[in-house]
Amino acid sequence: MFRLETEVDKARRDLLRRRLRDTNTAASPVLRALRGTPAERESALHVWASGANGDLAGGLVGHTWTTWLHVTYLWVDGRHRGAGLGSLLLAEAERIASADRGCTAARVETWDFQAPEFYRKQGYEVVCVIPDYPPGITEYTLTKRLG
Repeated sequence: MFRLETEVDKARRDLLRRRLRDTNTAASPVLRALRGTPAERESALHVWASGANGDLAGGLVGHTWTTWLHVTYLWVDGRHRGAGLGSLLLAEAERIASADRGCTAARVETWDFQAPEFYRKQGYEVVCVIPDYPPGITEYTLTKRLG
C-alpha cells in the first residue's frame, strides 16, 4: 500500500530530479556522454533592445543546452512592432547560439494568437500542435536548423 501526498516539497522534488537524471543517464549513451561536461548545463542567453530614451523596446530570453537554442520569451513593445525588431532580436540570439555556443538548432513554443507566422517567416517549422492548451488556444512548437 502507498500513501499519496500532494504538498509542494522542494527537497523531494530535487531528489526526484536527481533520480530521474540518473535513470535517464543510465539509459542513454548521449546523455551519459554529456555528464560532467559544460554542455550538460543550460546557459542563459538574453538579447535586449533599448529605445533612444533607454526604455525597453524588446527582448529575448532563452538558453542554450547541448546543441540547441531554446527561445523562452520574445517580446517587442507595441510602438516598435512591424519595424523588424523581433527579427533582429531572434537573429542575434541565433547568431550567438550558433557561432559562440555551437548550436545547430533552435526551438520555441508559441500560442496561435502570438507569433506562429512570425517564426515561420524566420525559417521555423511547426513540429507539434496542441489544441486547447489552454482551452480555446492552440500551442505550437517550432524548430529551425541553424548555420
